[in-house]
Amino acid sequence: MTQQATPARPAPRGKLRRAVPLLITVWLVLEIWLLVQVGSWLGGLTVVLLLLAGVLIGGSLIKRAGLKALSAAIDQSRDPKPQQPQTGTSLTVLAGLLLIVPGFLSDVLALTLLFPPTRALWRAGGRRFAEKALRSTSAVGADPFADAMRLQEQLRIHRPDGKVIQGEVVEPGTGPQGPDTTYHPPING
Repeated sequence: MTQQATPARPAPRGKLRRAVPLLITVWLVLEIWLLVQVGSWLGGLTVVLLLLAGVLIGGSLIKRAGLKALSAAIDQSRDPKPQQPQTGTSLTVLAGLLLIVPGFLSDVLALTLLFPPTRALWRAGGRRFAEKALRSTSAVGADPFADAMRLQEQLRIHRPDGKVIQGEVVEPGTGPQGPDTTYHPPING
């Protein structure tokens, strides 16, 4: 008689990973319901024109944010500083994308990303979320967002001009007593 191996049980999903599909479904149902309600109140042509205006304004916001980011990158390349100023383009791009998505709830959310008081709240919440991901003790590969945040933090540690200073660590008392006159080939990598 052979013994059958029991299949390995997959790791349980986190609360957020279980809730996201439900939240997206609820969001879509609310968007469609709101479109129908506004369409019956204002008329279908008006709703189509409002959605088209959202696409045009969203595209314009994304273009403007991209030009602002490009200008900041050019300024940074001309005069590198250890701490570069924040341009706020990521929230503007997200607002533009939300305006392009058809629906009025996404448009209201986009407006909260654009107005300074609510924008500051979104930024503070994003920072708290990123810091929590950095402090995450999950194994590498278990949480892709935490892995990305750790990688970004490691990249931030290096010098802003990209220079690598080669050196050698010599423990006191274990190295040569005089100056090291032996040839050491350069480290390439």
